Amino acid sequence: METIKPKTDLVVQLTGEDGNVFNLCGIVTKALKKNGYREYATELSERLWGQASYDDALRLFMEYVEVA
Repeated sequence: METIKPKTDLVVQLTGEDGNVFNLCGIVTKALKKNGYREYATELSERLWGQASYDDALRLFMEYVEVA
């Protein structure tokens, strides 16, 4: 995958988590909200529905946070 510069400086641990895309989205949006990025959390949740694949969803998460 290509390297994407996230919109925030947050690092979110997704490895080792349940790989269900909605679970991962919940982890990312929770981290965004907790760190004052509520508007990004809402935007991410809304944009998730337009993703065509699991990889597209992962790339979307990486637009907002660094995925570890």
